[in-house]
Amino acid sequence: MIRLLADEQAVVTQYVYSLCSITLDTSKGYLIEGRLGPIAEEASCRNFLELVQRSRTDSSGQLKRKIVDAITTNETLFFRDTSPFDLLRFKVIPEIIDRRAKANSKAPIRIWSAACSTGQEIYSIAMVLTELLGDLSRHNIRLFGTDVSDDAVAKASAGIYSPLEVGRGLADIARTRHFSAVPKGWKIRDELRGYANFKRLNLMEDFTAMGKFDVIFCRNVAIYFSEPDRISLFNRLGQRLEPEGCLVIGSMESLSGICPQFVSQRHLRSVFYQWKPAKP
Repeated sequence: MIRLLADEQAVVTQYVYSLCSITLDTSKGYLIEGRLGPIAEEASCRNFLELVQRSRTDSSGQLKRKIVDAITTNETLFFRDTSPFDLLRFKVIPEIIDRRAKANSKAPIRIWSAACSTGQEIYSIAMVLTELLGDLSRHNIRLFGTDVSDDAVAKASAGIYSPLEVGRGLADIARTRHFSAVPKGWKIRDELRGYANFKRLNLMEDFTAMGKFDVIFCRNVAIYFSEPDRISLFNRLGQRLEPEGCLVIGSMESLSGICPQFVSQRHLRSVFYQWKPAKP
């Protein structure tokens, strides 16, 4: 295995940051070796500096994609931490529908999974919606999933999961109702897949063109960012929320003390945030 030298680490971490905004401190040398070492060996690079140089000059972008896919954490499962989905089911979606009815509005319900990984989160949201609302074709629903990893987005878009992946967090009744058996495992049924739109997005890039959302899920991704980048990300997400919209972050994350324009709200075991910018 190629070993990471001390004078290489700063170059590699800066390059990784330029690709996906993930900050790797000096304690993460083992992670660089373990995840990028096989890529360097496969590309016949003598060291990590050569890998960075080859990636920078690779016009196909293949090495860049491999580095991002290797370094990003795609650990996820269906209905990961059930409380945000209970929040959707029992509070957020009913209140959105009630507001739309009172305003006689046909505006779509727009939900964004901002770090969707391989798609389990957005499909979990779709399952909640169909169990709550019934036939989604009778409602104006728009679901969006984005991730920095091309491989993750491709898998999310395909909607095919192994028996192990389907078995993690998904009840048998949900699997039977929302998936079809395929040779490689289980595929999300077309009637749910059709509501989800996926694209690659680095969250440090401008995403104003995506429009505004009633709900944004951005869980367990900003923990890999520096504090200035976390503040920038969450403030830009806040600007993408509709009035009364809500931001859902990881259960171990908090905006307290870093983003004063968010107000935390609690429902049962769930905490969510609403954007309340100061009046000029």
